[in-house]
Amino acid sequence: MTTATSPVWRTVLDRIRNWSLANSPWLVHYNSGSCNGCDIEILATLTPRYDLERLGIKLQGSPRHADVLVCTGPVTRQSRDRLRRIYEQMPEPKFVVAVGACSISGGAFRGCYNIVGGVDEVIPVDVYVPGCAPRPEAIINGVAILLKKLQPDRAAEIDRLLVEAGAEVVPEHSEEEESPDGHPELLGAR
Repeated sequence: MTTATSPVWRTVLDRIRNWSLANSPWLVHYNSGSCNGCDIEILATLTPRYDLERLGIKLQGSPRHADVLVCTGPVTRQSRDRLRRIYEQMPEPKFVVAVGACSISGGAFRGCYNIVGGVDEVIPVDVYVPGCAPRPEAIINGVAILLKKLQPDRAAEIDRLLVEAGAEVVPEHSEEEESPDGHPELLGAR
């Protein structure tokens, strides 16, 4: 087993890792300075009505045990270093979901003296969920898009679970479809 079989093992290990991440990702939530509207909607996704856990997702309290960082609010100068530190504490592979207009671009607070901007000004973002505040269905759909990226062969099952949860299945936009401010128009990728 030298270099000839090494890529095969790496492929197998990558598939196992993606399978485990897609079947039970753990999320950690960070509020970088929002008005708490998005935070309430994120908590609503965990209630029995929307039940984000049916997709195998668990909200975790520690970034050291989380796979996905869900960020809300514009990044303030005071929270910039803390957000970067939380992101660095997460084990690889790690993913980021920016929830709400403020976390995407700074929103209503854009241009204020203490606002750095959106989350992607500080750390890389994988999925954007627009809205002020986005509905729980949109947040669930954003997380589902991330899950479908991790395990494309499970996409039909994830879509079926979304429909059962009452969420509308929104197709992922390509990177070419961007809004005038340079951010993906709906739910996009880095």
